[in-house]
Amino acid sequence: MYRLGIDLGGTNIVAGVVDENFKIIATAKRKTNCPRPAEEIVKDMAEVSLEAIAKAGLEAKDIVSAGVGSPGSINPTEGIVVYSNNLGFFNLELSKLLKEKTGIDFYLDNDANAAAYGELIAGAGKGVNNFVMLTLGTGVGGGVIIDGRMLTGSNYAGAELGHTVIDINGQMCSCGRQGCFEAYASATALIRQTKQAMVKYPNSIMWDIVKGDINAVNGLTAFDAMRKGDEAGKAVVDKYIYYLSVGVANMINIFQPEILCIGGGVSKEGDNIIVPLQKIVDGENYARLMEKKAVIKAAELGNDAGIIGAAYLGDLYK
Repeated sequence: MYRLGIDLGGTNIVAGVVDENFKIIATAKRKTNCPRPAEEIVKDMAEVSLEAIAKAGLEAKDIVSAGVGSPGSINPTEGIVVYSNNLGFFNLELSKLLKEKTGIDFYLDNDANAAAYGELIAGAGKGVNNFVMLTLGTGVGGGVIIDGRMLTGSNYAGAELGHTVIDINGQMCSCGRQGCFEAYASATALIRQTKQAMVKYPNSIMWDIVKGDINAVNGLTAFDAMRKGDEAGKAVVDKYIYYLSVGVANMINIFQPEILCIGGGVSKEGDNIIVPLQKIVDGENYARLMEKKAVIKAAELGNDAGIIGAAYLGDLYK
């Protein structure tokens, strides 16, 4: 049996055909080209879906179900994008429109939820029923699965984990609150923290790594400097992991998952993040004296998580 998943973003539309072993066997991609009318984006989504199916040597009738991971607030029961500010969608009946254009049944969820589901069924969370995923990117995305069911909230806007506060008088967040987890633990925050340290320590190796161009700093700059023995880089990494640990401990104390998964580009640092993070969080875990405690893991599927999770959304919402 074959399924189709679409990872819909503000930059790209990526469709993939997924087999019963959770392997992506063919993909197709187009630019989202926002802003533009929703009708045009939906048309491209349908076309890129059919293109991926053709690349797999299949026809639309061979796809048992399909799904979309979309930014924004999603009503998965009705297949509606309630609101997506970066796509300009408002109460868009996306499932219905895609079925009209392809003949395939489509299911929807938030993109972070789709990625979390992908990691649950095929990656770091395989074999468990209680799972939390944090994606550290431009912001901090989240997906929460409890007893095998996605937590969406009464208005489908639940699990905005990045907008829990870890410092009530802290850094201003893009959401309008002060001290959000996202404002300290996103890749964007890490880049800001790295730049601040570089200004403070002009002799840091971090300047050599970016060839003197502070605008070339990325989420791995401080880690690269740390590996070269740079004290300023190590200080940035230590502080970032501490900020991350505060939010992660909160998530574990609220949900007590079997596994909490860290995704996003920063997660590629693997044990450089996971080992010290687990050590700090174990001391902050309310269940620290219990035999069964949450294990922190790095994501395993990378960019494939959203496609795989989207492809199997029908198992959640049929």
